[in-house]
Amino acid sequence: MQRTDRESTDDALLEALFTRAPAGLFVLDTELRVLRFNTAARGMRGRTEDSVLGRTVEEFAPGFPTEQVTAVARTVLATGNAVRGQVFDGYVQGEPDFRMVVAVSMFRLQAPGGRVLGIAAIVEDITAQQAAVGRLGLVHDAQRIIGSTLDATVTAEELAEVATGRFADTVVVELLDDVVRGRRLRPGPLPPHTPLRRAAFRSADGRTGPGGALSSLPFPTPFTQSLQDRRPRLIGRLTPDEPWLATDPERARRLTDARVHSLIVAPLTLHGIALGLAVFLRTGDSQPFDAQDLELASELADRTALSIDRARQYVGERTVATALQRRLLPVRPPELPAVETAFLHLSGDAGADWFDVVPLSGARVALVCGTVAGRGVESAATMGQLRTVVQTLARQDLAPDELLASLDETVERLAAEAVLEPGEPPVVATCLYLVYDPVGGRLTAAAAGHPPPVVTAADGEPVPFAVPAGAPLGRGGGGGYEVVGGELAPGTLLALHTRGLAAGSDADLLGGGERLRRVLAHPDRTLQELCDDVAYAAVPQRLDEDALLLLARTRVFGADRVALWTLPADAAVVATARTLAAQQLTAWGLPDLVDDTELIVSELVTNAIRYGEGPVRLRLIRDRGLVCEVTDGNSASPQMRLARSGDEGGRGLFLVMHLSRRWGTRYGGRGKTVWSEQPIPATGGPETIA
Repeated sequence: MQRTDRESTDDALLEALFTRAPAGLFVLDTELRVLRFNTAARGMRGRTEDSVLGRTVEEFAPGFPTEQVTAVARTVLATGNAVRGQVFDGYVQGEPDFRMVVAVSMFRLQAPGGRVLGIAAIVEDITAQQAAVGRLGLVHDAQRIIGSTLDATVTAEELAEVATGRFADTVVVELLDDVVRGRRLRPGPLPPHTPLRRAAFRSADGRTGPGGALSSLPFPTPFTQSLQDRRPRLIGRLTPDEPWLATDPERARRLTDARVHSLIVAPLTLHGIALGLAVFLRTGDSQPFDAQDLELASELADRTALSIDRARQYVGERTVATALQRRLLPVRPPELPAVETAFLHLSGDAGADWFDVVPLSGARVALVCGTVAGRGVESAATMGQLRTVVQTLARQDLAPDELLASLDETVERLAAEAVLEPGEPPVVATCLYLVYDPVGGRLTAAAAGHPPPVVTAADGEPVPFAVPAGAPLGRGGGGGYEVVGGELAPGTLLALHTRGLAAGSDADLLGGGERLRRVLAHPDRTLQELCDDVAYAAVPQRLDEDALLLLARTRVFGADRVALWTLPADAAVVATARTLAAQQLTAWGLPDLVDDTELIVSELVTNAIRYGEGPVRLRLIRDRGLVCEVTDGNSASPQMRLARSGDEGGRGLFLVMHLSRRWGTRYGGRGKTVWSEQPIPATGGPETIA
């Protein structure tokens, strides 16, 4: 019978549908064998009808998740419930094999009488769409994860974490050694054998490599070429006959052992300056890298390079700030008869901690500990300024509360003069100031927003000594710092510390200081050993803040170091005062100081009787030098003036100044004390300390 035009047209449409349609079309019988298929669909091109027709999916598409496809098809065949857009992901065999993601829709075919004829399946290739979604997800995660810290090594590890498994089977990141050290980088080509430091290694099978190893790359290879011209390299198919493998046989062996068949070398660059390399590897049965992967690898590398350079700049600035801070801190505390001291100072990522041990008049000593908030050179410079101010104020013999009030004004002035970036916090600092007097063992203290000292007796038992914190310096507290005091027995241990000492450790360290007390409760340990013990027990591996500990073990001067007399306010006692001083110096084995000391005692006692009030107290202290003190009840400060040739008086204090190494005036609750200190000859007398 002759075919009609319509039948011919229908046949042509069906032929076009099964030979030219972009989507895959399959008609399966009730045994799920292929009756007809679209030969133009991706994955079916080049297949003959004999290799597909009459076969099941498992037979003509091995390697693809055919068991899952078959299970869905059986369900559709049995229930008649259609399936729309179910996604399957797998590899299609070919030359070469390739990965394919498809969305499959199936519905049952029935004859008019209801007899089940088979299944029709529509297969849509969504590999490109899925890859685009995967790339977008990867870029989004990279934006969220990479660069969370100002640490170049951590940033490299974050890149490896993001890319491993989703983009590459193995990721290796190597950085220039100068980048890790925060040094300044120079533009232009890198010299051959530039050292690179391994910053990250991560594999999809869970393997991680040791970090920190330093090596240089043989020249030329794709790695060195990429560093030279700052362009990525795609090696889609790595074969054993690659000429550059002979240049680097050790790396070639490792690549072969790991079954690497495709790799991308992406330079980490910023403004044309190379920071390092990111190497992405695919192994085993993974799909080789392509041009789109190269673009994605370059984008990941650029984002990582930005964060790494920011970390490099921070490390460089922190290195300068740390060097400046250490330069501004004392190399070692002075050796004083009043206290034995030792300190622990560990630099962190924030804050500028400082301490000081300042000799005061009357054999007393000031112990200082503080923190300047912030980061970088500015905080270190401010710390140096505050340390200088504290030393100046301390030598004026100010009480702890008066000193902190003056220091608060200084911080406020520095904050007013500072030029701050938008969002940068103002200058704020904390300080703990203690004054210890070895003559009697009295301790006075005040604090400005700083933790109190931890005080431990000579037998290791805790000694209560609470110091109200007060307002931090620079917060507009307007002074109002409270002074507390108490008597300490010989051998008492004072521990001044900063909050950074508790960073990352048990909060109990500052919550009453119990943990620190336990570490310090070993009187048989030297101070330096105790500092080490605190470092081992209380300080984490990585410090977010500076950590500082200042230890001071007290001494109390015995009667062989101090002589005290109370004299009536009568001019006749001046000669008695000279005699008493001469006798005491002879007893101490200091005959060479008798003449000068008699003159000093005569002038100071005479002034106290003439211009002071009440009885006069004369005290000699054998400290690092010989201290002579005269106390009276008048708070008026003595004034030194240069006497003219015709004046009968006015030369007393001028004489005292020339005979003394240092001299000055300090004020107490009642009256004042004028003091003088002379150097002691090296061979003079015993050094007994009770």
